[in-house]
Amino acid sequence: MRPVVTIIDYGRGNLLSVRRALEFCGAEAVFAAGPDSIRKAAALVLPGVGSFADGMARLRADGLEGPIREKATAGVPLLGICLGMQMLFDTGCEDGVTPGLGLIPGTVEPLPRQDAEGNPLRVPHVGWSGLIPAVPSGFAGSLLADIRPGEEVYFVHSFAAVPACETDRLADTLYGGRRVCAAVRRGNVTGVQFHPEKSAETGLSILRAFVSLAGTPALE
Repeated sequence: MRPVVTIIDYGRGNLLSVRRALEFCGAEAVFAAGPDSIRKAAALVLPGVGSFADGMARLRADGLEGPIREKATAGVPLLGICLGMQMLFDTGCEDGVTPGLGLIPGTVEPLPRQDAEGNPLRVPHVGWSGLIPAVPSGFAGSLLADIRPGEEVYFVHSFAAVPACETDRLADTLYGGRRVCAAVRRGNVTGVQFHPEKSAETGLSILRAFVSLAGTPALE
């Protein structure tokens, strides 16, 4: 039986591409659009595109915020992708200051508009950039364990996470000569700012590692 991964459907994510990538990596990927489906999940993926404020408003309107917190607190593997990673944090500063899920301490702030030398920097950050370990242990013991430093993944974002605890910071990337947070991990909760489903074999290796953590609960 293939591991079951539940993709949280709140109307703000690349659901089909994420599902195809997870299925390619050996999972049975199902969508959850209600609290009860999330509470039955053995592994959760929170994708997302758009603004922090809009994403959180949709989660709250659909009654999903509490169940997501409950599952993460209970130790269920949770992977946030792009906006989904940002919403793992305490607050976001896009379209005003908005409370997030509060699973990882820190804020989500605008990318700088100037590079490290003071020249204008194009925002959003769109394209392929390499991953740099953010902690001395590198990527060991994380979903990025099979990735070599410098391997490139695909980004599309105008805001970036600023973790309050450096130990939660898993990977960075360089943009405009500055280090920008690219991935975080706190226990069973992992977030990636890039899109693993669009990042070729490097991204698939991350999704395979996540699928390996998933159990096989009874489906509705």
